[in-house]
Amino acid sequence: MVSSFLLIIFFILFSSFLIHVHSSSSLSPNHRQALEISIGIGSGGEGGGGGGGGGESGESEACQCTASPPEIPPQPQPQPQPRPLVFLDERLAVVFPVIQRFKNLITSDPYNVTSTWVGSNVCSYKGFYCESPPDNSSALSMASVDFNGYKLRAPSLVGFIDSLPDIALFHANTNEFGGLIPSNISNLRYLYELDLSNNKFTGAFPTAVFGIKSLTFFDLRFNSFNGLVPSQIFAQPLDVLFINNNNFLQTLPQNLGSTTSFYLTLANNKFNGPIPRSIGKASKTLVEVLFLNNELSGCLPYEIGYLKEATVFDASSNCITGPLPCSFGCLAKMEILNFAGNLLYGVIPEVVCALGNLANLTLSDNYFTGVGPLCKKLIQSGVLDVRMNCIHGLENQRSIAECAMFFAHVKICPFFPTFSLIPCQISHNGWGENSNKSSPGTGGSGYYTRKRSKPSRAPSPTYSALLRHRL
Repeated sequence: MVSSFLLIIFFILFSSFLIHVHSSSSLSPNHRQALEISIGIGSGGEGGGGGGGGGESGESEACQCTASPPEIPPQPQPQPQPRPLVFLDERLAVVFPVIQRFKNLITSDPYNVTSTWVGSNVCSYKGFYCESPPDNSSALSMASVDFNGYKLRAPSLVGFIDSLPDIALFHANTNEFGGLIPSNISNLRYLYELDLSNNKFTGAFPTAVFGIKSLTFFDLRFNSFNGLVPSQIFAQPLDVLFINNNNFLQTLPQNLGSTTSFYLTLANNKFNGPIPRSIGKASKTLVEVLFLNNELSGCLPYEIGYLKEATVFDASSNCITGPLPCSFGCLAKMEILNFAGNLLYGVIPEVVCALGNLANLTLSDNYFTGVGPLCKKLIQSGVLDVRMNCIHGLENQRSIAECAMFFAHVKICPFFPTFSLIPCQISHNGWGENSNKSSPGTGGSGYYTRKRSKPSRAPSPTYSALLRHRL
């Protein structure tokens, strides 16, 4: 009985021991070893429970110490090499990097022009044009650049225009190019048209253009150039010279008449002093000249009457004084003659009103005192404008007090006898007479044309130059 009871107790204790050993197998190896030692089971014992626990501990340690194999990064795929650029001509290969450098300088391109400046076919770039150069008819070179109206913005043209060795035309009206004109531009042997109008250029007159022997068209209007205009510019073999709407300040050079230009526009600057008498030397070339809105003074030289090819002469809005020279009666081709807004006085010569091609004779805002019958006819027809003068009996004239104040301090011109000279042969039959005769006819080989021809309807290049747009 007692032995059976002891056997049952031993069985219960042994079962509890096995349960305890089994639960300790989930502990960490260190804790398990401590527990096994505390109950008398060594880590190297051969007991079934202890041996099993030791095996599981070894497997756990092996799992914790085994490192994952390193991941091999993907190898980059070899990139295809870009094809070398092939140019139609070696000269185009030379200008390609020049254009690309300039492209990187452009900070504003509202019409996305530079998006076409890609690849080796530079002749297809917008604004660039290719042609065979004069020295090699079988070659192909960059001949022309036309950026008119693109509104590109770049701080300078240095390193661009002067690095296009075969350029013949460069037009850049209405952009936002600034800085100075590159001095190396004088090395461009073929350049004959240079239009830099309506930009942001500053500084002194770009004297580098004097070295361009082929230059015939030069347009600097609507910029911020200042200072003096060198007299050499009037000795250049130019056909067109537009330097209006800048800040030039000086007396007109005495060699002004040396100009070979057909179209000369000096308007809207600060030129002062008299119109040089040398202007008569341009009699074979000068067609249109604009001096308007400057600070010119002195008296009109009678040599203006030698400009037999002139169709437009505008010196309005200045401080010119004295009579209107009778020599102007020799301006047979004159269509527009404008001296409004000056200090001119005296009687308007009938010989001027008899010019056969006059479409507009503007003498308003002066101090003229009389008109003859031919001039009155032009007033009635709307050709002659004499408002705000001192002409008795006409409407819209200055007050008597204003006229009296002016004539109290009137300036007498030098060379006064020249104002009655007429350096051409003109018939005076009927002038100043109250008769029903028509306008006088041509006498001898004079410049006067009896029949009033229809004025040219073509737009005036010089007046067009007073606008910012391209010509």
